[in-house]
Amino acid sequence: MRAIFVMVKCEMGQAYRVAREMADSIEELSEMHSISGQYDLLGKFYLNADQDIGLFVVERVQTVAGVKDTYTLQTFNAFSGAHG
Repeated sequence: MRAIFVMVKCEMGQAYRVAREMADSIEELSEMHSISGQYDLLGKFYLNADQDIGLFVVERVQTVAGVKDTYTLQTFNAFSGAHG
């Protein structure tokens, strides 16, 4: 499994509805956070190693009603503290 992060810009007033719909319908979603700045939401998704990132974002994330724009970050390694 590999993690990707997708920042989502929503139509005005739709961020919480979009977040709930994604949480309920996209099984690859691990976490969804509301954020400040140019984007409204930050989602962490776990994809299979052979899963096409672009196709996933286009077909599963961008098609949710109320999504206006996305920005995807692909990750390489995860690090955590010795006690965490």
